[in-house]
Amino acid sequence: MYNFLHTEFYHNTIICYLSVLFFIFLALLLKRFISKYFVTLLFKIVSRTGRKLNRIAFVDLLLQPLENFLLLFISFVALDKLTFPKELDVLIYRVTLFQVIDSASSCALIITFTWLCLRAIDFVATILEQDAEKTKDQSESQLIIFFKDFFKMILVIIGFLLVLRFGFNKDIGNLITGLSIVGAAIALATKESLENLIASFIIFFDKPFMVGDTVKVNNMTGMIEKIGLRSTRIRTEEKTYISVPNKQMVDSIVDNLSLRTFRKGALHFEISLSTKASQLQALINGIKNILEKEEALKNSSIFLKETGKNAHIIEGEFYTEMIQTLTEFNTIRESINLSIISLLEKSNIMLASASSDVYVINK
Repeated sequence: MYNFLHTEFYHNTIICYLSVLFFIFLALLLKRFISKYFVTLLFKIVSRTGRKLNRIAFVDLLLQPLENFLLLFISFVALDKLTFPKELDVLIYRVTLFQVIDSASSCALIITFTWLCLRAIDFVATILEQDAEKTKDQSESQLIIFFKDFFKMILVIIGFLLVLRFGFNKDIGNLITGLSIVGAAIALATKESLENLIASFIIFFDKPFMVGDTVKVNNMTGMIEKIGLRSTRIRTEEKTYISVPNKQMVDSIVDNLSLRTFRKGALHFEISLSTKASQLQALINGIKNILEKEEALKNSSIFLKETGKNAHIIEGEFYTEMIQTLTEFNTIRESINLSIISLLEKSNIMLASASSDVYVINK
C-alpha cells in the first residue's frame, strides 16, 4: 500500500494527486458554509452600527461571488503543488499548454475577485441609499447612484489591466503610458463630453436642482427625471422627454420652480381713454374686492400703472401657495378673469381697442 501511494504517475505521486483531490473536494463541500460564515460575520459587524439591513438580500448579494472565489483560490493553491507533466506541455500557437492553463487560472481568479468587489460596492451603496431615504433630499440618492456607477467603472478598468498583467504577462506600464497619450487625444476630440462630465459633478455638489424638481431653462419648463453623466433628462409640460447637456444646465439661467414659495399670476389690461377717473377708481376698487374674496390668494395688488396716448393701463399681481397643482391655479385664474369681465360689463367700461382683452398670465 505504501509503495502504491508513492508510485509516480506523470512526475507526481499518487498521494499528491489524492491530496489535491481531497482539498478540492473539501472546498466544494465547505465553500457554502465558509462563505456563509464570513458573510454572516460581516452582516453582524455592519448591524452593530445601528443600520437595519435586509439579511436575506445581503447574503444573496455577496454569497455567490464569495463561494466562487474561495473555490477557485483553494483549487489553484492545491493544483500548484503538482508538477506539470512535460509530456503534456505541448506548444499551442507559440505558447505552451502550461502557460495557457496558468493564464486562464489567473484570469479566472482576477475576474471572480473583481466580481466580489463589484458586489461589495453594491452593498455599500445599498447601506448609503437606506440612510439617504430617511432624508427628504433626493439629491443624496442620485449622488450615491452616480458614484456607485463611477467606482464600478474604475474597478472594471483595474480588473482589465490586472488580467493583462497577470493573465497575459503584458507590461501595463507602457500600456498605461500609451493609454494616457490616447486619452489626451480623445480628450481633445471629446471636449464637449468632458465639459458635460465636469458639469455633472458641479450639479451634484452645488445642487441647483435635483430629481423631482420642476425647472424652467431656455424657455422650456418640465420636471427633472434623471441627472446623468452627460445630460439631464426633463419631462416637459407637453409630456415630451428631452435631454439637455449638463454644461448647458450649468451655464444657463435655471429657474427652479419647485423652490418658489408662491406661484405668481399677473393682471394686465388696457382701458379706453374715454373712461373717467371715477370709473377707473371704481374699477380698481372692484378688482381689489374680487381678489380679496379669493381665499386661495395669499397676497395681491392692483393699480393704474400709466396713462398715455392709446389707453389707461391697469396692472396687478396675485400669489398662491406652490402646493397647489397647475390645474387648481388655472381654475383660480379663470374665476378672476370671468369676475373682471363681468365687472367691466356692469360698469360699461370699454377696452382700448377690439384687439385688447383682459388676460392673466403666469410668470
